Amino acid sequence: MKSSLWSRLARHAILILGSATVIIPFLWMFTTSLQMRAETYTNTSIFPTSWHWENYIHAWQAAPFAQYYWNTLLMTVGIVVGHLIFDAFAAYAFARLEFPLKKTIFILLLSALMIPNFVIVIPSYEIVANLGWVDTLYALIVPRLADVFGIILLRQYFATIPRELDEAARIDGCGRFGIFFKLIVPLSYPAFATLGIFSFLFAWNDFLWPLLVTNTDETRTIQIGLASFVGRYGTSWNYLMAGTLTATIPSIIVFLFFQRALVRGIANTGMKD
Repeated sequence: MKSSLWSRLARHAILILGSATVIIPFLWMFTTSLQMRAETYTNTSIFPTSWHWENYIHAWQAAPFAQYYWNTLLMTVGIVVGHLIFDAFAAYAFARLEFPLKKTIFILLLSALMIPNFVIVIPSYEIVANLGWVDTLYALIVPRLADVFGIILLRQYFATIPRELDEAARIDGCGRFGIFFKLIVPLSYPAFATLGIFSFLFAWNDFLWPLLVTNTDETRTIQIGLASFVGRYGTSWNYLMAGTLTATIPSIIVFLFFQRALVRGIANTGMKD
């Protein structure tokens, strides 16, 4: 019993330590957002000497953040919808259809996960520039409507659904599209929720690609807008933390709302061939 008690205490201590490493940075970000700019350089405590809630208003007014949020929302919705549609169709083909070089193409997709995104940035930008899409929403959305990770994730989940259900649906008169929309999709909600969360976090927090393909405030995203608080002669840490906190809230809300589906989707995604 003593051994069991000590093991539980050790596990809880590790969990508390891990939670602290996650919570403390958010606490520091929150308290810094309520300080004066001079105080962020001189205050040695994590807590401010005075609380300046107006920093959030000033941060919002320092740049066209309403436009940044709108652009980010449009880009995120477009990317998430594209991933859910195109990744699902491709995953269904790999999970249920038979075609030449199927396994070879799937192995190539798996290999693509090992290629860093930085390698394809220049070719992707050249294609977008040749199409005349620089500084448009097309450049932010269209090149990222499909995702290799999403295809593999959904394919592995679809493979866990018994094929006998397909045969039963085919006997009832369903075609390929009927089986997909009436059988596969309803049974794969956890996988779709998992992909949606990952796609949302990827799109909402993306920095490099929007930085390359946007030049004006009309198309910039929230992550690029936060850079406006970094000046030549110093950084407005209080406004930067206020803007960062407001930019982080949507991601936290989405994760908390879909966390159960996320866990189920990851747990049920097997490696069945």
